[in-house]
Amino acid sequence: MLESADSTTISDLNALRETVSRFLMRYRFGISEVETKLTILREELNVTAGYNPIESISSRVKTMEGVLEKAARKSIDLDLDAIKNGLSDIAGVRVICSFVSDVYRIMELLTSQDDITVLEVKDYIARPKPNGYRSLHVILEVPVFLSGGPEPVRVEVQFRTIAMDFWASLEHKTYYKYDKQVPQHLIDGLTEAADTAAHLDETMERLHHEVRGYRPPSPDIAI
Repeated sequence: MLESADSTTISDLNALRETVSRFLMRYRFGISEVETKLTILREELNVTAGYNPIESISSRVKTMEGVLEKAARKSIDLDLDAIKNGLSDIAGVRVICSFVSDVYRIMELLTSQDDITVLEVKDYIARPKPNGYRSLHVILEVPVFLSGGPEPVRVEVQFRTIAMDFWASLEHKTYYKYDKQVPQHLIDGLTEAADTAAHLDETMERLHHEVRGYRPPSPDIAI
């Protein structure tokens, strides 16, 4: 109990709390930088393109308990520098787009900015996971300008369509309810639902193009 702790112990705990707070603070600032960039893109495209390609933006910073748990699972030393270098998803931003083409367009517009460094791209849309999961994951570094100077911060950005996000949410809830021991018939149902969601994305994008009068470019024909 803290009531019975001596002053040295309390001082050590306060110092640890401040160290952890400073460590996670950088990731919150990194998220703010990415969210600001995405918000600017959304508002600009709403004016120039005539529609909003980004449905929603959400974010989270892992709790320190979650950070330590994942570090232990990946056999990373429980040292803040080792954790910073070993984990790329402490800060996470999720971007929900209207259509698959918007996913790639927003990703390219974000990552082409001069102060963004792309570290890794995992395209689960082009190559879905065996269970049907689809999403575009980008690990990037963004500079956070602190009082002592700029510091690069890693942020994982996930790009999805509405249908992909709905499926991922249902899949997560199912695995949580069954503590990852999901009956096979539910796994099969989720896989089938993932295919249905992908077909829905294709259909909705085609209809969107028809409504806006878009025609895909004709392939070059050699004469």
